[in-house]
Amino acid sequence: MSIVVTKCSPVIVGPSELGTSTGNIHLSSFDKAMDTGPVSLLLVFNKPIDDPVETVKRALSRALVHYYPISGRLAAGADGGDKVISCTGEGQGVLFVGASASCGIDDMPGLLSDLVVHYPDRLCRQADPLLVMQVTEFSCGGFAVGVTWDHVLADAAGMGQFLQAVGEMARGFSLPSVVPVRSDELVMAARPQGMTAADFLSAETTSDQNMAMLDFTIPYSLISRIKSEVSLALGKRCTTFEAAVAILWQCRARAVASDDGDGPATTTTLVFTSNARHLVGAAEGYYGNCSIDESAQATSAQVASGDTKDVVKLIKSVKHKVQEQINKGGGEVDRAPLKLGYNTIYLSSWRNLGLEMADFGGGRPARVMGLVPFCVLCPPWNVNDDGVNVMGSIVKKNHVNAFLHELAALTL
Repeated sequence: MSIVVTKCSPVIVGPSELGTSTGNIHLSSFDKAMDTGPVSLLLVFNKPIDDPVETVKRALSRALVHYYPISGRLAAGADGGDKVISCTGEGQGVLFVGASASCGIDDMPGLLSDLVVHYPDRLCRQADPLLVMQVTEFSCGGFAVGVTWDHVLADAAGMGQFLQAVGEMARGFSLPSVVPVRSDELVMAARPQGMTAADFLSAETTSDQNMAMLDFTIPYSLISRIKSEVSLALGKRCTTFEAAVAILWQCRARAVASDDGDGPATTTTLVFTSNARHLVGAAEGYYGNCSIDESAQATSAQVASGDTKDVVKLIKSVKHKVQEQINKGGGEVDRAPLKLGYNTIYLSSWRNLGLEMADFGGGRPARVMGLVPFCVLCPPWNVNDDGVNVMGSIVKKNHVNAFLHELAALTL
């Protein structure tokens, strides 16, 4: 018997109270840099709640009273100027779909694309809702909340804050525990000077149908060993992020180098996202975009054959330069675009951004999944998980076996 996901007709969910603020929300340079199209994530809950579709739907409407810009639409500014988020309150809101799956959560992996709502042609147009949500109830009683949003609206940290607020409304809170802020003067004044997501997402690699979508875990035993060895060698603390990224970069470089077409002198590029809120001085509760993408480059031989501590050292050096990439009041940055290809690995860490804190009444999600065309370090399945979950496109299909072999070899 085939598994079926049955979806109800979509509805627009607006704020539950009249009189919410209206007007235009101007986009910051961080927002404009993320004008790359929609991003999707999936929160999976293995503990049932009463009528999850209606519970989340009502909570969403209440949360939008405080997060009214999420109900808005993109529009051209005055005299056809820069885009703004137009909040009129008339027929605006979040597109919401209730659904049910004829299977349990354990059978979910083959259904991922059916558990989120996709924009037509995977593009968010000015007339489209800035956020679409699907709640799917499984036969086992568990449920999933799929969220797709236009990246100009918020980054992953901002979306994590919003989903926590929806969860709080579902649990009976009268107000969100964090006061939301969408327009912040310090964020508006800052100008990111590093790479933007647009630099990578416009590259040929992301549209390559030969890229494989992988879902695996880097064991904590391996991460702990790398952290210990690097800290001892460098005399500096090695973070879980740095260890995990070094492992991914090395395994990928070795797997791709196995292809005769890629020599040791080939340049390999690592691109990763850093949360810049603390650098800019963003207000607590700010949920717009405030992140910057930075890059590190080396030859394939340096990464594949080098010592892991040297790879971590290179990652650290880029992290330390992030503050220099924020111009806190200057003009727009004139920067030559980088040419990125298959030898680029783009990743974003969604750990510790609050996505794993959303609770609609039955506890936190068993899993947070990034359904995006790049690599995401996701929060673990649960607090007792034995590693860092990684999901996304890292290598082409013909390099998958070599990549997994290199990862397994490090784990031994």
